[in-house]
Amino acid sequence: MTMRLTRFPLFLIPVFFLSPGFVKADHHAETLFDGKSLESWKSPDMSYWSVEDGTITAKSSEDHPCKHNQFLVWQGGEIGDFELTLKFRVDGGKSANSGVQVRSQVESDGHVKGYQVDIAHPDAPYLGAVYDEKGRKMLAMRGQSTVIQMDGKMLSGALEGDKDAALINYKQGEWADYRIRFVANKLEVWLNSVQTAVVLDEQEAERESSGILALQLHSGPPMTVQFKDIVLKKL
Repeated sequence: MTMRLTRFPLFLIPVFFLSPGFVKADHHAETLFDGKSLESWKSPDMSYWSVEDGTITAKSSEDHPCKHNQFLVWQGGEIGDFELTLKFRVDGGKSANSGVQVRSQVESDGHVKGYQVDIAHPDAPYLGAVYDEKGRKMLAMRGQSTVIQMDGKMLSGALEGDKDAALINYKQGEWADYRIRFVANKLEVWLNSVQTAVVLDEQEAERESSGILALQLHSGPPMTVQFKDIVLKKL
């Protein structure tokens, strides 16, 4: 098995200059969305994506259904070690589904594959979990710490504390906080300041040391997903 290579289609050529959608917050942290435009973000089909009330908004509806997963890719290039914080909210019933792609790759049709931190209804066990889109699938459910061995075998155990403690202040349709930290081969996730998943990826043939950042609108029934206060700190 060979390492997966990033192949950017033409519309996803990284933008390396500073634009209104890419604001330098300080020497280490970058605010990736200015609340006004999607100039630093691109998707093959921008009809699902807009700016509403100062947020990145993704919508599917009866009139404009989402039949295939849609991805909005940040055009700032690949990132390696980082800490990402953002606010999100999702509405649309128990099937509403989204995610944040990190260290991922873009296929020729615009589909993004790789590490994904899931966003979902509070009843869904994969809220706060880590998934491998179009890859190894679920890596760590909410409340799990997983070691992926070199041969791909996954050894999972429970994190300390209540795995659902993060849900105390989580309500669908209201704002929630994600903190995502990826250093070397260790990916950690916090939802509303409670750690929900840890992945230690030792499978060299499948893991990625860098990749793009993207937001997902999942296929399915009508839903609305919004993002704001997206801050990236490269480590």
